[in-house]
Amino acid sequence: MFSENNKKTGCIEVICGSMFSGKTEELIRRLRRARFANQQIAIFKPQIDTRYSEVDVVSHDANSIKAVPVKTPSQILESGQGVKVVGIDEAQFFDNSIIEVVRYLADHGTRVIIAGLDMDYLGKPFGPMPELMAMAEDVQKVHAICVKCGNLANYSHRLSKSRKLVLLGETDSYEPLCRECFNKALASDKD
Repeated sequence: MFSENNKKTGCIEVICGSMFSGKTEELIRRLRRARFANQQIAIFKPQIDTRYSEVDVVSHDANSIKAVPVKTPSQILESGQGVKVVGIDEAQFFDNSIIEVVRYLADHGTRVIIAGLDMDYLGKPFGPMPELMAMAEDVQKVHAICVKCGNLANYSHRLSKSRKLVLLGETDSYEPLCRECFNKALASDKD
């Protein structure tokens, strides 16, 4: 993104969707392209996300890129200043202070690429993602395939009975469903 005087300006890009939709895969692809273009990058992930690796961002397809695990968004600000591109995976796990961190970085010339779930396991907006999407210059919603009917899926149905908002898991804990199959699954979960 360039202004009239061709000076590079910061921007916010959000990649969102359900589990197994390729969010992290797309984040890794964009970061690798930036690195290939000799842009300095920094990649961050929530410290609580240790599913595949403690220090890498890893897609469900096992592609990975080195990252810095952080406990709070302020740590992103401390380490992410001065780089051209900042990548943030699993942004829904951060508190709302991530919004101001991202805004600050973009306002100061950084391209910020964020990946995260847009909805929780109940189909409700998840954490800071709605506001991040609203302030982004670019939002890409990616879709999985419904494991019940084969339509596009944009819901993450939780297979366990846990009611905790954050429950890290993979195919043993979640399945991607379309709207119709998700609504049927929610109704049967209540029975």
